[in-house]
Order: sequence, then structure tokens, then C-alpha cells
Amino acid sequence: MVCDVRILLIEDDSSVSEFMVAGLARQGYQVERAEEGCKGLALALSADYDLIILDLNLPDMDGIAVLRQLRNAGRATRVLLLTTRQAVEERVQGLDAGADDYLGKPFELAELFARVRSLLRRTPLDFSATTLRVGELEVDTRRRYVTRAGKELRLPTKQFAILEHLIRNANQVVTRKDLARVVWAAEPNTSNNAIDVTVHLLRENVDRGFPTALIHTVRGVGYRLGSNSELVPTLLVSTQGANSSQPNRSTV
Repeated sequence: MVCDVRILLIEDDSSVSEFMVAGLARQGYQVERAEEGCKGLALALSADYDLIILDLNLPDMDGIAVLRQLRNAGRATRVLLLTTRQAVEERVQGLDAGADDYLGKPFELAELFARVRSLLRRTPLDFSATTLRVGELEVDTRRRYVTRAGKELRLPTKQFAILEHLIRNANQVVTRKDLARVVWAAEPNTSNNAIDVTVHLLRENVDRGFPTALIHTVRGVGYRLGSNSELVPTLLVSTQGANSSQPNRSTV
């Protein structure tokens, strides 16, 4: 049965795109294709899509460049990145540029469908904003700058990546498997213990010396960021806008 969800697929490999379009169509989605970054960006800016699936390796325009231009134009359409890149830095670069999620190649259609369903359930973020806030904690994703109650917190790369993922999913449980996928993509054999140790160090940096803990362990599952069930992330005004307000402030 055809639904009214529109998906834009920007992928230059015709065999991959045909495989994906056929599978998504069987799920009832309406899919449009673009094989070049410039064409895909033009389509994304000229029409309303519920989701964009964007390959990082495009022949004319890198997927990151497409994504940045999309976000700089204020478009909050959900974006799922496709990538064969293994370096954590490159994947985090995609998330920093405004991607909602990514899927590594090769992949099974079942996982693609699951990620599409998950993204479609989310409320799109306002990507004209660059700073996320939960309570007194602020994370500037563009400048990779973190403060709590006005105090700067200097975080190593993996700790920052974990914190950004937690704050983008504030008050939702983030599993260890999800953290491994986002933060340790290039290290597929990363143990739960390594994840727990890194989160413990992050918690020391974020919560130590403050009366209220923000990072909580959900036993047997993963972690949640928020001081109580009512806290949600606040998106601050863009630092690029003419009337923007910007807090004082001076990876993967």
C-alpha cells in the first residue's frame, strides 16, 4: 500500500540505488532519485521531503557539502547518511554537519527500513540553530564547545561524540549498541566495558561538582541524559542569523 511519505535518495551507484528504491517502494514509500550532489541539493531545496538518504561519496559534490548547504539554508529535513568510510572522524563530521543518522555500507534492507522508520518517528530539529541545551548544560555542535552553568568543559573526542548523541536524544534511552555504532564505527569489536568506561569519564566531566546528575545509567540497556523526565533539548538561535543571540564561548 502506498503511503504519502516522500523520500529523496541521493546516490550515484545505480545498482545500489535501484536496490534501495525497489525495497523502499515495497514498503509503500514514494522515492525520488538523484545521482549527483548538485541535482540532489536542488531537489531537496525545491520540494518537501520527509527524509533524505544521502551518500557521502558523490562524483560532483561531497555528501557533507550537500548536507551543510541544506542545513545552512535552514532545511530541517531528516537526513540518513550512507557511507563506506571507516574513520570515526569522518562519521562524526557528518553528524556535526547535521545528519540525523548514518548507515554503513554494505547493509541489509531490514536495517535500512528500521532506520527509516526510526527517523520518520522523530521530530525534525531546527538546524538553523547550532547549540543544544538541557538544563544548565549547553553543547555547541559547530564549535565543539561545552559548558555547564557557564563553566567550560573540555572533552576528548569520543566523550564529546557521546554527549552530542545523548543530548540530541535527551530523555530517551541510548543503548550501548547505538553508541558503538555512532562513536566506535571504525572499531567494530569495541566491548561494552570500553563504552562504559568512556561514559564514566564523561560523567565525571559533566556531573562532578554539580548538585544534579544529568547522565544516568539505565541498567542492562544503556544511558539517558536529563535531570528528570520533563527535560527536553532546547535549540538556541543560530549564530549565523542577523538577529541571533550567542552565549559566550571561546570530534571522532
